[in-house]
Amino acid sequence: MLNNKTYNIEGKKVECLFNMDLSAALNLHANKKNILLVDEQLYKLHQAKFDGFNIIIIPSGEKNKTQSCVDDIINQLLQFQLNKDDFIIGIGGGVVTDITGYVASIYKRGIKFGLVPTTILSMVDAAIGGKNGVNVGLHKNMVGTVYQPDFILYNFSFLETLSDSEWINGFAEIIKHACILDASLFSLLQQHEIKSFQKDEGLLMKLIMQNIDIKFGVVQSDVNEAGNRKLLNFGHTFGHAIENLQDIPHGAAVSIGMVIAAKLSETYTGFTTTSTIQIIELLKRYGSPVTIDADGETLFNQLVADKKRTGDEIQFILLNAIGTAIIKNIAINQLRIDYKDLAQ
Repeated sequence: MLNNKTYNIEGKKVECLFNMDLSAALNLHANKKNILLVDEQLYKLHQAKFDGFNIIIIPSGEKNKTQSCVDDIINQLLQFQLNKDDFIIGIGGGVVTDITGYVASIYKRGIKFGLVPTTILSMVDAAIGGKNGVNVGLHKNMVGTVYQPDFILYNFSFLETLSDSEWINGFAEIIKHACILDASLFSLLQQHEIKSFQKDEGLLMKLIMQNIDIKFGVVQSDVNEAGNRKLLNFGHTFGHAIENLQDIPHGAAVSIGMVIAAKLSETYTGFTTTSTIQIIELLKRYGSPVTIDADGETLFNQLVADKKRTGDEIQFILLNAIGTAIIKNIAINQLRIDYKDLAQ
């Protein structure tokens, strides 16, 4: 059994609660009104767990991470007469955790909230760090805030209905953590496969905890992404462009983006081809795609619209070695020359 743990982010305490059921978690705030924001598909799979609670259903899928969805939620919160001292709790994957944090940060200029991540990806990444928001057209997370939850509840029973594709989706982010910050984690992953963690809850819990520590460690040192927090964007610059154009899962897009970033690293940092091959093989081992079939010019045009662009440069996270990442600005004109064969 994992012990609960508290992280301090610029004076804000964020509690991580492990294997506590929902009722017990809400009893910690029993004198407050609690409204649950629940992913639609998750609600269908676990309806009995939500009996007796005030619920707002959030339509599933990235396409619903929009301002119009947020407006609808806020209207329902008003109907519930939710006050500034009450709580909202987002239960679902990354879409729900992003929306919940954003709603909490703007409703009545900020209310308290908690998160119950129910996918591997949201447990190790999306629910941690306070970055939240919505998409604008094809552009991901163009509107949002940085606003920390009061608690994150890890209830592994939700993983019992998680699809194999969502396990793969989440492990792409775990591999990302290994690539940028933890060579020993990379080696551990090389010794296992997804089935190892699906069959051994103890092994899975240790892995999740290790990744929680990695993500919180980065966030605590750089809440507003002025420095090292940018390292968490490894694979995301191309990944977001791919995700928007291909309508594929976030983890799959980031996986392809990591391969492209590794190949870029060979050009700009001297990262070895052998190391790139190791990353490709590990991603394949965990079921993630490593190539993309897309029109190059369309992909490039989507890329240059990324929010990490500054003037005539785009910021990339590259690797010096597995476990060691750097921030590198690349001129768009030079990138246009270099990028064409990177995803092949």
